[in-house]
Amino acid sequence: MHPTILLFDIDGTLIDTGGAGRRSMDRAFEGVTGRADACAHFSFDGMTDRAIVRRGLDAVGASVDDAAIDRVLVAYLEALVAEVAASTGYITHPGIDRVLDRAAEQPHIALGLGTGNVRDGARIKLDRASLFDRFSFGGFGCDHEDRAALLDAGARRGAERLGKGRDDCRVVIIGDTPKDIAAARAIGAESLAVATGRFVPEALREAGATFVCDNLLSPGAFAILFPDA
Repeated sequence: MHPTILLFDIDGTLIDTGGAGRRSMDRAFEGVTGRADACAHFSFDGMTDRAIVRRGLDAVGASVDDAAIDRVLVAYLEALVAEVAASTGYITHPGIDRVLDRAAEQPHIALGLGTGNVRDGARIKLDRASLFDRFSFGGFGCDHEDRAALLDAGARRGAERLGKGRDDCRVVIIGDTPKDIAAARAIGAESLAVATGRFVPEALREAGATFVCDNLLSPGAFAILFPDA
């Protein structure tokens, strides 16, 4: 049984909030800067929360420093609670419970999050589906603005939980964007790319994913995640 760390992205991989995250960010920018259109011209796919806010502040010509970013994030989290609760488009992607149940049964597997969401944002988004407490650790957007760095933080936490060195563990990043794949490669991890977000399987293969599947119910997905099972 090889010690294994599984790090799951959230948006587009575990769940889809039906646009609650973007609506909350727009509300936050409107409240802090008076501009609801700060993020209108770029996609959030694969971005960390702090990187989104930094780009939005720059787009409206506002001051871009840690204090300004923090102000927007506080407003964002306040808006997110209501937006997630009210979202009619909120869904959990296929196969999630099945995979999490199997991972929880395996003592050699550390099950964590690897997400650009700040930790409180991850909790708000996942609590609606009772998923946040299924993960005992993670790498979050509040750990680092760079996706590879936050995934590395999550991998190190997973190794600690297994009582192993980071280099002694297999690390698999489960995500839905080319940025997830690039960050996995940057830290020497494998990537299982799921086409449950905006990117089709061909685009994920071209981005260099180790494995690609339509969703976590696809044939072979279990074997990739649990080769020792």
